[in-house]
Amino acid sequence: MKVTVVGGGLAGCEAALQLTQQGYLVRLIEMRPKRSTEAHHTDSLGELVCTNSFKSENPTNAHGQLKREMRALGSVLLRSADISRVPAGSALAVDRTLFTKAMTAAVEAESAIEILREECTSLPNGPSIIATGPLTSNLLSEAIQQILGDGGLSFFDAIAPIVHRDGVDENVVFAAGRFDEDSDYLNCPMSEQEYLAFVEALRDGEAHEGHDWDAVPYFEGCLPIEVMASRGVDTLRFGPMKPIGLTDPRTGERPWAVVQLRREDRAGQMWNLVGFQTRLQIGEQSRIFKSIPGLSDAEFLRWGSIHRNSYLNFPGCLSPFGSSRVRTNLVFAGQLTGVEGYTESAASGILAGINLGRSLSGEEPLIPPPTTMLGGLFRYLRNADPSHFQPMNSNWGLVDPLSQRIRSKRERRELLAQRANEDFFVWMERSGLRLDTTEARV
Repeated sequence: MKVTVVGGGLAGCEAALQLTQQGYLVRLIEMRPKRSTEAHHTDSLGELVCTNSFKSENPTNAHGQLKREMRALGSVLLRSADISRVPAGSALAVDRTLFTKAMTAAVEAESAIEILREECTSLPNGPSIIATGPLTSNLLSEAIQQILGDGGLSFFDAIAPIVHRDGVDENVVFAAGRFDEDSDYLNCPMSEQEYLAFVEALRDGEAHEGHDWDAVPYFEGCLPIEVMASRGVDTLRFGPMKPIGLTDPRTGERPWAVVQLRREDRAGQMWNLVGFQTRLQIGEQSRIFKSIPGLSDAEFLRWGSIHRNSYLNFPGCLSPFGSSRVRTNLVFAGQLTGVEGYTESAASGILAGINLGRSLSGEEPLIPPPTTMLGGLFRYLRNADPSHFQPMNSNWGLVDPLSQRIRSKRERRELLAQRANEDFFVWMERSGLRLDTTEARV
């Protein structure tokens, strides 16, 4: 049987090679060089269009743990990165040219993969994986919308920062909803002096320039927080930081302004800074947002951003493993599914290849347990609120919390990583997945 994979990026290459390991023939469709994008500069497979870094390899780092899980599954991205790595401390960084050459060579060396250089303008017939990334062509985007519905595909990505609950100062924040409707929000209260200093810091903050293809016309309903601050000193107090209906139960008074945190997960580990989408540089976000009362020691699990992007509303329109609900042999993978980052996209491709192959052979799809990084990421994708869904990258807030609360961030991460690694290998063994012993690093 032949399976079609659309997209020759990181996720598409991983998916294609996973399918060949299960005995399937693969037709890999990549539109470059016949049609390029605003971001790509070559016709090579697996081209890196942003940074040359795949982030930390430290196993106590969330990105490091994801890499351990990917290595166990035989990731071609990590094999290619090892060949082309450059010194970068604890991070895995590569020579872009050598990396993409290694990725292309690995795919071209597989005799079961046929590479077609053409634009895919409609959804292929038969079993397929769509891994076309954030710059999916207009015609294919229209075809995806038709099968998933009007709300299935977004073209604008406005992301607010997320903090870990353990780093929020309970002596400062208070739980309350507006007009006592509920207490589902955490509120960081500001005095007038604190608010004015915060607005000034936002106005002076340095913004990320980004790529030409990253430029967006801002929606009035989704402006960067620093743009709102520049429109007037009281703009934020009548916008996302309005204190109306909120009373601090400790003082019985209404704060001058508030920053509200909204729960992102059922376990209450991840909390979103409501309305704080931003184009500030990460260093500036850290400096300015940690000045918010109650967040001085907060661990930021995701930084804010705002940019052009195409991504699916995974929890609203896809199955738990990423297939169309009306056509189960059509699976989506990579950044298109709402994961953020190189390794997250590649890991999504690995799992898509494994699960489409299993589905075609009559076996149930597999998702790792939520104590693992890949399992936690997929739990977020399938369980997130569809009305507030935003792309996500790897972070320890995605996995099940430990049975006991540990204040030390370092000790907590060490225990989370140890448990994740153990549970991942147990899951692989029970699922009958072949461990790549040449790549797995315990």
